[in-house]
Amino acid sequence: MGVSEPTAAWLRDEHRFYWQMEAPFLPRFLGWDDGEAPILLLEDLSAGTWPPPWDEARIDRATAMLDEIRGTRPPEGLPTLASLWSDVAGWRLVAGEPDGFLALGVCSPAWLERALPALIGADESAVLAGDELLHLDVRSDNICFMGDRTLMVDWNAACVGNALLDRVAWMPSLFLEWGPQAEGIAPDEPELAGLMAGYFAHHARLPHIEDAPRVRGAQRDSLKACLPWAARLLGLPPPDGNLEVG
Repeated sequence: MGVSEPTAAWLRDEHRFYWQMEAPFLPRFLGWDDGEAPILLLEDLSAGTWPPPWDEARIDRATAMLDEIRGTRPPEGLPTLASLWSDVAGWRLVAGEPDGFLALGVCSPAWLERALPALIGADESAVLAGDELLHLDVRSDNICFMGDRTLMVDWNAACVGNALLDRVAWMPSLFLEWGPQAEGIAPDEPELAGLMAGYFAHHARLPHIEDAPRVRGAQRDSLKACLPWAARLLGLPPPDGNLEVG
């Protein structure tokens, strides 16, 4: 149910997606009421399991699902990933107002000054164009194992572009929940990894969200998982701050 203006808009976007799409990785669409507080009705997933924990079998299932999403023809009317660049790229915003980011404690001012040219360069050179379907919010709490089905929920941000970004977006939660072995399936995409780290770097420093009180904490933890990975791929020294999560 959409109980605020933003959540109502997200539900309407998600409904438009479900109205046009039917795929094995989607929960079944059951109904829609577009009143003052819109309601989207999907199948009951209470019998499903949601990671973590992760193991090799679940990793294989989730990876196969992302490949299936990538290979599915997108519905009409989705925004392009390239058009959302300013919503995703964050390093120039951090450079313009670094104090809020530095207050997170993940690195020193000296590290940030040294790293910013490469990080901004990653934002600006990341390849976003493409014709593939993206979920654009891949993380563990959006993945459900329902018997032999592997489902992705929360499709309000779906778009069209380079679907490798979905694999990159999955990595921060996987680093946190599965551990260092996640490096073995992490895509070698320095610019996309830098872009994702910049998204978390900018958003984690923003004010608390009343309707979603856990979001900023989750974004801070994702930043702490993503930034060292992006730094390695970009040939930067590791961040020199507090990277403990929680």
